[in-house]
Amino acid sequence: MDFGHSVAVVDLMKRMTAFLNEHILPAESAYKAELTGGDDWRKWLQPPTMEALKAKAKAAGLWNLFLPDAQYGGGLSNVDYAPLAEIMGRSLIAPEV
Repeated sequence: MDFGHSVAVVDLMKRMTAFLNEHILPAESAYKAELTGGDDWRKWLQPPTMEALKAKAKAAGLWNLFLPDAQYGGGLSNVDYAPLAEIMGRSLIAPEV
């Protein structure tokens, strides 16, 4: 049985790693600094850094990759998505981005 990654997944892995290194990891400290609300959940707002990163991810074609339906997400199987999840696991905010 061949457990190698498809050409498409290898490409996504490279793009995901580059996006993580270029955009997400450098923005983590800004995201943390923007967190507000304290103990009152009614005052919580999504930090602007997160929204900006999401827009960049969507523009880069790295959006909703966890969805198996190609119309709404990446159209990937669990086996295809697993190495991408591993890459995103390097950052606390990457999975949301």
